[in-house]
This record gives sequence, structure tokens and C-alpha cells, in this order.
Amino acid sequence: MSENSRALREVNVQRTESGKYIATSVASGASIEFGQGEGLLSPVELLLAAIAGCSSIDVDVATTRRSEPEKFDVLASGYKISEDGASRMDDIHLGFDLKFPDTEEGRKAAGMVERIVKLSHEKYCTVSRTVELGASVVSEVIK
Repeated sequence: MSENSRALREVNVQRTESGKYIATSVASGASIEFGQGEGLLSPVELLLAAIAGCSSIDVDVATTRRSEPEKFDVLASGYKISEDGASRMDDIHLGFDLKFPDTEEGRKAAGMVERIVKLSHEKYCTVSRTVELGASVVSEVIK
């Protein structure tokens, strides 16, 4: 693929009841329920999960070539702020808490983590790079 290639990604969001929705991947059919209310991730939490998930996959794929982790937790946090009546997120932070076995392979995997986290942030994670760089968003009513 060229440096400027484009690959369409699509999800379909359907309302299941008041305050509850299901997002379904058009390509794979995988889905997740979200919305407002107890037991549901909010759209903002889904955004944080997407950012953390994207980098988690990068780190997981690279490190597990060496060793399976004993612990792999990533906390995504950020502040929802309101400016002039408009909301947005700011100061998004990912905290990686990983532990590998005390073996040669485990130490090699642990030694890769900082470099892979940095590479994910700077180059590989589509989600966080899109948030940082910005992307156009167009909303329309389909008639």
C-alpha cells in the first residue's frame, strides 16, 4: 500500500431502546452495546477505550512474541471540559501497567514496552493519532 492509501472503515449504530445503542462493524459483524445508564459504556468512555485498545494491541502483539504477560492493564483517563457550552476531552492519558515473568524472555518483553508504547503513540495507533491530528467530521440527515 502506498503512503497515501485509504481504507474505508464503517460501523452502523442502531437504537435498541431509550438511551441504549449497538454499534456493529459492517465488515466483521462484531458489536458492542453502549449508551447512557448503569452498566453501559458512554460514548466518551468508548473513545477512551478505543485509544487505550489501539495502543494495547500494538504493545501486546510486539511483546507477546517474546513472552506472555502476567499482568496487562491500561488505564485511559481524560477530562471532559465545557467551553462556551461545547464539550470536548482534554489531557487524555494512558497508563500502562505490565508485568512479565522473571525469565530471559520476560525481561526481553519488558524491555520493549517503553519503545513500543512510544512508537504506537507516534506512528501506529490510528485512533490516538486521529484525535491528536484532527479529522473532518460531516453529519448529514439521510432522506
